[in-house]
Amino acid sequence: MITVNHLTKVFEKHVVLKDISEHIAPGEKVVIIGPSGSGKSTFLRCLNLLEYPTSGQILFDGKDITAPHTDINEIRQHMGMVFQHFNLFQNLSIEENLTLAPVRLKLMTKQEAHEEAMRLLKRVGLPDKANAYPIQLSGGQKQRIAIARALMMKPKMMLFDEPTSALDPEMVGEVLEIMKEVADEGMTMAVVTHEMGFAREVATRVLFMDEGRIIEQGTPDEIFTNPKEERTKNFLSKVL
Repeated sequence: MITVNHLTKVFEKHVVLKDISEHIAPGEKVVIIGPSGSGKSTFLRCLNLLEYPTSGQILFDGKDITAPHTDINEIRQHMGMVFQHFNLFQNLSIEENLTLAPVRLKLMTKQEAHEEAMRLLKRVGLPDKANAYPIQLSGGQKQRIAIARALMMKPKMMLFDEPTSALDPEMVGEVLEIMKEVADEGMTMAVVTHEMGFAREVATRVLFMDEGRIIEQGTPDEIFTNPKEERTKNFLSKVL
């Protein structure tokens, strides 16, 4: 699904990502963990060019998205993105938030988009919020809406950038439950999170990042039960 070749990202003189090469296969659920400032979110945001690599190559579904003249907006239609702070349009109703992109891009008629929006709102447990506005929702509800909005585009892959870190603790579970359901349906996922329980339960592979590099990777059991690198052991001893 995604192949990353020698990805480097530099902000001014600070090297945030250092020569990363990685591959995510269709159906994988890759969870990226590590300390703050390790480059996790930058790596994720490079995958759909929200951050443009300083050097390196990224292939999505066989297409080089870092090549000149690539229509990145067309590529992004197939990569759902869920952000830390929801990024809902405050002036639009919840249904309008969900239907805006597929209708504007002529992927669905207004009626088709309405029907799909109502199906997804029911799926995330918020069928009664179609006419509400974001300001009327809790953080957990907003994030569930953000997931539904990403699923409206019927993406091939979903990217989650610390989707629960801005939520009150009691709201985290409801969002993780929706993410687990999406994973169980076979969606290819890349998730940056501090929720180690989610990583253990859902990931097919865990990447541990520090100082702009992937230090270690493996199955959840390998990483959490028997990490090989001292840096991984040190990190996990503080968060588990």
